[in-house]
Amino acid sequence: MTDWSLIGIRFALYLTLAALFGLAAFGLYGLRADERGDALALRAWLVGSAALGLLFSAAWIVLMASSMAGTPAWPIDGEAIGALLTGSAIGVAWKLRMVALIVAGVAAMMIARHGIWLCIVALCAVVAIGTLAWTGHGAMDDAAIGWVHLGADILHLVASATWVGALFGLILLVSRPAARVDAAHLELTHRALHGFGMVGTVVVATIVVTGLINGWMLVGVDHLTDLGKSLYGRLLLAKLVLFAVMLGLAALNRFWLTLTFERSIASADHRRALGTLRASLVTETGCIVVILGLVAWLGTLAPPASAM
Repeated sequence: MTDWSLIGIRFALYLTLAALFGLAAFGLYGLRADERGDALALRAWLVGSAALGLLFSAAWIVLMASSMAGTPAWPIDGEAIGALLTGSAIGVAWKLRMVALIVAGVAAMMIARHGIWLCIVALCAVVAIGTLAWTGHGAMDDAAIGWVHLGADILHLVASATWVGALFGLILLVSRPAARVDAAHLELTHRALHGFGMVGTVVVATIVVTGLINGWMLVGVDHLTDLGKSLYGRLLLAKLVLFAVMLGLAALNRFWLTLTFERSIASADHRRALGTLRASLVTETGCIVVILGLVAWLGTLAPPASAM
């Protein structure tokens, strides 16, 4: 029976932690120090993401404990939660995530003072994302192959989070009310778009390579032709289709819409180009949000390779 509450909270965690790391990274490579507050209100978004991460993590441990103990989520089974926290790797990963998110939230409040605090937020977010892999399929193997799988899973999640945060940041930039859009903001938006175009190449390459590693370990060559016969396989195929759509939209943004936007700034007629760019970014973001939902669902299903 599908546990939709657990899938929902996993999705919320993926999205929240991706936003935390991705926006922190976007602030580092896409914005100058004096732009992080005025252009994006970065501190509020990061503090909010860290707080939501703590809230969703608390809900996740309750649901996970009830699922493993076979008891209802309410009333809360304190004994089951205690056993999970003290007697399993899941508990260690959860406690590490909570510490990382608390430190990230505190550091996010300080980012206006010095750039090092933003680096601390990003580092803590990586740790928090790593705990998601630690409690998922990435931790299913033993010995050296297990470390390869876990490392690939973490890199896959971090690269995806970089993409998520960039899209959120760019949407915030291009969605500013027209009355607040001046030449400096247009120049900043174009620079951020161009900057992510360069970072995006590394992100896509990382996602593809780590995705192939994960696919080999979770699906295996022998099961490729049978993907359409299982729920896991159909969800994975849907994820791959959406990823292909995202690649197409990213290429469109980088090689056409960003250049069109640049020309429109020079001609002082940016509104139509900005509107088209905004629609493309929103569509791309919609695809990645659905992908994160599929990943949350896939994490609750047994992969084909586990049946070997």
